Amino acid sequence: MGNILFHVGVLGLFFGHLVGLLTPLSVWETLGVTHSFKQVFAMTAGGIMGSLGLIGLLILLHRRFANERLAANSTWRDKLVLLWLLATLVLGLSTIAVSAQHLDGHEMVLLMTWAQHVVTFRGDAAQYIVAASPIFKLHLFMGMSLFVIFPFTRLVHVWSGFAAVSYLGRARQLVRPRR
Repeated sequence: MGNILFHVGVLGLFFGHLVGLLTPLSVWETLGVTHSFKQVFAMTAGGIMGSLGLIGLLILLHRRFANERLAANSTWRDKLVLLWLLATLVLGLSTIAVSAQHLDGHEMVLLMTWAQHVVTFRGDAAQYIVAASPIFKLHLFMGMSLFVIFPFTRLVHVWSGFAAVSYLGRARQLVRPRR
């Protein structure tokens, strides 16, 4: 159960962040989505997905540390990445309380602009998060640094997920038993 909850939550968060942060403001405005509505929607969806991910991760952490066989086969990097994910999820969920104090969407727009400037390699990205709440900055640091430690941990299993999806489209051979 922990595995399913964690993966559903994290995948929801990943794609939610991807769409929410990287969709240009002009697209949202063309669709008639106000900054306030987008922020409340992001807080709600992020809260649901983040809670699923957190519950699943806590189950997985308990299993990893309480099960003697798993604990013995876990490296310090396995444990580090789980704790890193825990801190990132808790910080992300904590941003909801900060966001709820101002529902105008202004800080969200600044974070979106920052993210879009980062992925398009524009050097002026930092100016958009200077005034952001420290909780957002910590969440950003933990989330982005996760990509730095990613290749040195078992998180690389993410790439095998793409292979699993391609497996679904392969032709299959039906083998019947001989009688």
